[in-house]
Amino acid sequence: MKNYLLIIVGLCALMFGCKPGETANAEKTVAQGDKLIGPAKNDTVRIANDSLEYEVIIIDPGFNNWLYSRAKPRGYYGQPYMENRNRFWVTEWNNRVINPQQYGDMYQLRIDYDSQIDYGYEVNYLLFNYLVYFQNANNQRLGGVLPRD
Repeated sequence: MKNYLLIIVGLCALMFGCKPGETANAEKTVAQGDKLIGPAKNDTVRIANDSLEYEVIIIDPGFNNWLYSRAKPRGYYGQPYMENRNRFWVTEWNNRVINPQQYGDMYQLRIDYDSQIDYGYEVNYLLFNYLVYFQNANNQRLGGVLPRD
């Protein structure tokens, strides 16, 4: 059975779930393994890793442009570094999801990121860069050191 990691972001909501989300007529950037296949339109980025059986889809205005123009290149950060940051930031993200009175509706959906699962480099790279982008674009700090974009 294939598992899906899903990030659909419209108004700064991030979600990981068990069902694939698709947007009608949206072209995607697809990466399989560590290969990026093509540019996306409509700010949709899709990463599929069939060997790990996980898929990440991010839809957020401006993220795709930021990813190609300002994000550090693949290989700049090692996978263990990104996993550590992702674990820390996702924990803080999820704390904010359950406390909307304090943080508002910016954090609407919980991220189900399991630190015991090896999602591979591409999934961690994409999540890491989305969280960097989100923090910089929305003037939010999820804690710890924020890498410069």
